[in-house]
Amino acid sequence: QVQLAESGGGLVQPGGSLRLSCAASGNLVSIKFMGWYRQAPGKQRDLVARVATRGGHTNYADAVKGRFTISRDNAKNTVDLHMNNLRPEDTAVYYCNALESGSYYSWDYWGQGTQVTVSS
Repeated sequence: QVQLAESGGGLVQPGGSLRLSCAASGNLVSIKFMGWYRQAPGKQRDLVARVATRGGHTNYADAVKGRFTISRDNAKNTVDLHMNNLRPEDTAVYYCNALESGSYYSWDYWGQGTQVTVSS
């Protein structure tokens, strides 16, 4: 089992910045990726950014490239999402994710979600 604890989020004006943090605990041996997804009202949950736990390869959604940066600290088992130049369309509930996979299975773990609201 893996537990994910998120912090950060809140209300920010357009053009502002926020940082989301996620701390993972439990059995992390088979975790291959950690990252962030977001879900706006009435929309599906989509990938924002993720980072490989080995090698550090990153993936970003096109909508956030150049504005968001994901970083990880394997020693602390944390992953942060640095969000700059925020736009109203970034408003959503942001969920920390850990992807566990083995030879014949994969499993997603989720945090409880944290609200990010971009509004003047």
